[in-house]
Amino acid sequence: MLCLSADDILKAASCQEVVMAVEKAMIMYEKKEFYMPQRVHLDYQGNTLLLMPCFTRESMATKLLSVFPGNREKKKMVMNGIVVLNDAETGEPIAMLNGAKLTAVRTGAVGSVGVRYITDPGITTAGIVGLGVQGFHQAIFACSVRKIQKIIIYDINPETQEGFIEQFHFYYPRIEICLAERIEDMLDQTDLIITATPSKVPVIPDDEKMISGKKFIGIGSFKPDMREFPESLFRNLQSLFVDTDHAMTETGDLIDPLNHRWIAEDQIITAGKLVLGEVKVDQDQTCLFKSVGMALFDLVVSDYIFQKAREEGIGKEVDV
Repeated sequence: MLCLSADDILKAASCQEVVMAVEKAMIMYEKKEFYMPQRVHLDYQGNTLLLMPCFTRESMATKLLSVFPGNREKKKMVMNGIVVLNDAETGEPIAMLNGAKLTAVRTGAVGSVGVRYITDPGITTAGIVGLGVQGFHQAIFACSVRKIQKIIIYDINPETQEGFIEQFHFYYPRIEICLAERIEDMLDQTDLIITATPSKVPVIPDDEKMISGKKFIGIGSFKPDMREFPESLFRNLQSLFVDTDHAMTETGDLIDPLNHRWIAEDQIITAGKLVLGEVKVDQDQTCLFKSVGMALFDLVVSDYIFQKAREEGIGKEVDV
């Protein structure tokens, strides 16, 4: 079995390659070329355990992921886990990947698919709300699909800013980074805002004029009690894109708006239809792309990274 660390994952595939794999997964989702049981989502004492299996004709994988918010205070990773990739014909385990890094890069790629298909190709600025691991990956992946010249950042914890800037400039040293004192200031400067927070209350101002015509990528809320977006955004949307239909029952950013009838279910469109060219976004419209993730992304991206790593001699072979 091939073991791939976080560094191995980064060596094996570029941002553009991971985006390509995610787009492939979105098309497979539209064509129903997979079997994906609903993920097991267990909450205990404020922590979360996720078990996510998925099967295709070519491969199968299971991700086991833990989310311990209190780890921030211990200066440890909030998210940890593994992905086990199995041979589709024999069921034998063929690879084990660092689950935290795999999740970070595939989710960064999912967000950047949203950026690619709902924003103007000429956009040069982006706003990032939430500067944790996922906010960082959203930023570098967004810059891989658009010629971004300036990133505007905001986090309720100012201590995160310095680390974010240092890491980001390792990848993109020439892109300007500006600090926003308020999210309102960010909205004044860019039409693309990416949110990556675990907030239980909207982080975007409930101001229709301020958000009109903007493009939003929502990454952070993955539980029913989490919400990053205000009522006025949903009332201002013509279409809302999701990475999976399960999002309608998993995130407060869809559960609450549907229950309150701020949006209708027929306004919600899966992102694969964007990739296939079946729908397009009017750049004058306010638009939201909401991701909660799914095991199919983990499977397709893991399989691609495994194949590349094996070809290039990356990783460590172990007997199990």
